[in-house]
Amino acid sequence: MPRPQPIPPGPGQESVWDYPRPPRLERTARTVELWLGGVKIAETTGAFRVLETSHPPTYYLPREAFRPGVLTPAPGGSVCEWKGEASYWTLSAGGKVAEGAGWSYERPTPAFREIAGYVAVYAGRMDECRVDGVRVTPQPGGFYGGWITPDVVGPFKGEPGTWGW
Repeated sequence: MPRPQPIPPGPGQESVWDYPRPPRLERTARTVELWLGGVKIAETTGAFRVLETSHPPTYYLPREAFRPGVLTPAPGGSVCEWKGEASYWTLSAGGKVAEGAGWSYERPTPAFREIAGYVAVYAGRMDECRVDGVRVTPQPGGFYGGWITPDVVGPFKGEPGTWGW
């Protein structure tokens, strides 16, 4: 399948087609907030972003950014060729339970050691996720966990017809 035509970024925007492969890890001071069951369950200015070609950024939050009792281990796991073995988390708040909606790398590969124990979540499984006060759109398709904000342009992996990218 041919490479898709990237959308040219405007002022203050990034193209996911300028992100590297293998992915890059970068710290961000942007305010990241999560809501579930009508409750703000996490907030931090100490997250990391993972940036990979064709994917919107995935945000990893320090575990202490989450309200006590929100995270419980979930069954299952997976392997990322870049980051290593993932563990899954169930998030609960305000009477709502999102089974396996978060994941972390407890012992990541050396290139991603800084996110050991940090937790990422599927934005589509939360009530709402925000970056600097802007509501996030979940990466299409349900398989990947990227967060789309107005400052990131695609097209994005996960949309129909993108499995061959």
